[in-house]
Amino acid sequence: MLRQVDDRVLNFLSRRFLDYILCILSSILLALSFPKFNFWFFGWVGLLPLFFALQGKRPIFSFLLSYLTGFLFFLLTIYWLIHVTLLGFLLLAAYLAIYFGLFGFLIGVFSNKPPIFKLFLFPSIWVVLEFLRSNLLSGFGWALLGYSQYRNLAVIQISDILGSYGVSFLIVMVNVAIWVLVSEGRGQRSEVRKVFFCLLSSVFCLLAVISYGLFKLNYQLPTTNYQQLKVSVIQGNIPQEIKWDETSWPLILDKYINLTRQVSKDKPSLIIWPETAYPGYLADKPQLLKEILNLAKELRTNFLLGAITTKDFSIYNSAILISSEGKLSKAYHKLHLVPFGEYVPFRGIFSFLPELAVLGDFTKGKEYTVFSLNKDNSAKFSVLICFEDTIPYLSRQFVKKGANLLINITNDAWFKDTSAPFQHLQASVFRAIENRCPLVRCANTGVSAFIDENGRIIDMVLEGNNKATFISGYKTKEIKLKNSNSFYSRFGDLFVLACLLIFISGIFKFWRISV
Repeated sequence: MLRQVDDRVLNFLSRRFLDYILCILSSILLALSFPKFNFWFFGWVGLLPLFFALQGKRPIFSFLLSYLTGFLFFLLTIYWLIHVTLLGFLLLAAYLAIYFGLFGFLIGVFSNKPPIFKLFLFPSIWVVLEFLRSNLLSGFGWALLGYSQYRNLAVIQISDILGSYGVSFLIVMVNVAIWVLVSEGRGQRSEVRKVFFCLLSSVFCLLAVISYGLFKLNYQLPTTNYQQLKVSVIQGNIPQEIKWDETSWPLILDKYINLTRQVSKDKPSLIIWPETAYPGYLADKPQLLKEILNLAKELRTNFLLGAITTKDFSIYNSAILISSEGKLSKAYHKLHLVPFGEYVPFRGIFSFLPELAVLGDFTKGKEYTVFSLNKDNSAKFSVLICFEDTIPYLSRQFVKKGANLLINITNDAWFKDTSAPFQHLQASVFRAIENRCPLVRCANTGVSAFIDENGRIIDMVLEGNNKATFISGYKTKEIKLKNSNSFYSRFGDLFVLACLLIFISGIFKFWRISV
């Protein structure tokens, strides 16, 4: 009798141990599909170990296993936050893992449903949760599953209709199809037919997406529909340790001016400096500002630079346009601030942690600013400061208001020489495709790059050994501009709404939930 009990205990423990191994494997495979590894093909099978671990589990235990997978995944992907705050990193990973946990819980609820039902319901649940993660509580739109395919151009072209969430949907669908094939493909003839139909449906969706992508990549509009704009980016690589040291400000400005003089030989129409490139507050050092204004006038070139500005006792993270006549032309104030980096949310609750605000207590802007360079308004652009390119609706609004070029100015030096700048680049690729609008990135350090409307990274600032981060340099490129909005630009996240409706219909159809 005791031996039978011992055998049961050992079997139980061995099964649990295998479940944990599968969860760890799933988190590793998913993490490997993101930068700097970029093994994007792992994304198409990365959820499989988790699905097998969840098979036959009750919803509550499915939640716990999925939560563990999500927690490990975020530890592996956003580890770079430890360079800013270790406690914040752990708390954020613990919070983000909840969305994985909810996904697993709902798989446990609906695990015994027909294969074709799971094929469309599970990806819909994933998309809804990914959308909530990207928008709730200021949102955290990093490491979305679809982003893992940012180099897989044929697959991600569908983003101009469905957004990046459509790519996430497809990846989860393929994972589910393979899982169903392996776990349910050996049964009665009627069951095998259902599995075969499920597999056929997923293959059809995948081929349809790839066909659409190849068409978009090879279809070229007549060149007469394009306007040309020559743009230069400056990557200063100013160390964080001296960036806010007032004694270093003249040296910082000299570095940007020297790089600007070098790149001016390319005769660009616009020279871009990165986020907060201007040393100190714009109004505090008029002699520094005068140097920049005189430089723009001397070179007869428009400048766009990041600066901290003040107005009516408010502080803004801003992008300033200086005209080729050497005059302050227009300013954009950042709309979406980084919590605990640029402001302290729920200040009453977190009043005991004022030091969490890294740069200061900023005020968010109120206008979707569109800059214009030409008198005929043929070259109009908007600026995404810092992480604003991870927020799809901001880019959409700028494009809807007339921008035919998006510019991201950022400073990723906070995160040292990690994968963070390349994960940041992933978001920019999707913003370009979603809106069929070219995007230029200018980083203090990070990845300064030029991305066309199809998401191709056509060039970037590099050193001789192809290093893109923690280097100084500049690059000039001719940008093709066109005035047209994509389906996604016009209508936004209708696909997410469709996924939500599928999810709700699933709940109503199978209401009985056993926990």
